[in-house]
Amino acid sequence: MTSALEVFRVFLRLGATSFGGPIAHLGYFREEFVSRRAWLDERTYADLVTLCQFLPGPASSQVGFAIGLNRAGFRGGLAAWLGFTLPSAVALALFALLLRSASVSAASGWLHGLKIVAVAVVAQAVWSMGKKLCPDAPRASIAVVAAILLLLVPGAVAQICVIGLGAIAGAAWLRGDSTVAPHQSLSAGISARTGAAALLLFLALLVALPVAVSTGWGGSSLTLFDAFYRSGALVFGGGHVVLPLLQAEMVPPGWVTNDAFLAGYGAAQAVPGPLFTFAAYLGALIDGAAGALVCTVAIFLPGLLIVAGALPFWERVRGHPAAQAALGGVNAAVVGLLLAALYHPVFTSAVHTPADLGLALAAFALLVFWKVSPFIVVVATSLGGAALSLL
Repeated sequence: MTSALEVFRVFLRLGATSFGGPIAHLGYFREEFVSRRAWLDERTYADLVTLCQFLPGPASSQVGFAIGLNRAGFRGGLAAWLGFTLPSAVALALFALLLRSASVSAASGWLHGLKIVAVAVVAQAVWSMGKKLCPDAPRASIAVVAAILLLLVPGAVAQICVIGLGAIAGAAWLRGDSTVAPHQSLSAGISARTGAAALLLFLALLVALPVAVSTGWGGSSLTLFDAFYRSGALVFGGGHVVLPLLQAEMVPPGWVTNDAFLAGYGAAQAVPGPLFTFAAYLGALIDGAAGALVCTVAIFLPGLLIVAGALPFWERVRGHPAAQAALGGVNAAVVGLLLAALYHPVFTSAVHTPADLGLALAAFALLVFWKVSPFIVVVATSLGGAALSLL
């Protein structure tokens, strides 16, 4: 077992260096916890990613929380969430407090370099996961078809449908294949009773908070908590999907102006870690540091409760032979999902010139062949992007 402090230290570093959005975060996690530390094997990690893709909430934060749970129990899960969330939440809260009317230019050279390094990180994940999760023609075919479908019909709903089709294909093609059997437990020591309690608490808060707000109980803090909890509970597809929900909750009632909302969204693109920490910016605008804390906890809480509740039941399902075959197809579909995301939005938003492509290839080579630390590659590529902007 690993101490909660060690989990916090590792995730704090990842929270300070993981740029590029949720798909890139999954690449960073895979490199850290599968390749470098061997906390999970490749197939178990893919099963965990699959679960979190199905659930509402911020997928990369949920995966991190589950990894922390698996290593050090609930304290480890909270340590993982806190470490990964803290850098961007603090940065965005400070931005709200100190630069309320400012915006961040998405064209700045260093930020462009960070987008380019995300190309290398996701490419590395596709390269490594593809070799292990798609070792034969059936699974490679599932991955390719999944990528094609997602490129033709992008979106969170399409992702869920493609993963479901992967499960059907796996059940048909991979039954009896011993290479698809999971090697590690994902239950994190959580009993079915504890899991059910977490799911009941998630639903109870979803129902009780609006009722309490409608009665006038709890004041503005509870109203804020309710708005952000509902936004976090009802979103599939990650941080970008939650933004319209937050805008509808914050701008029309006059909590923040639309200009201030958009300025914070620009700043959120410039920080590492989960985009859900945009809630810290909005909370700080509304009620200072206390508002930042309330809104950040509220938006992440439903996703964390759902993961804690689902893990023990997911562990039972994935242990059955039929489920293992289906998961083999699902894991291949996840590789296809990453492959599609590598092209859009990761590649299309970052690579605009031959020089951009050259920088992305250099970062990929450093990660895959030279085994350079991702932190060093992030710094070097951001500096390279800044240098290219001066040419």
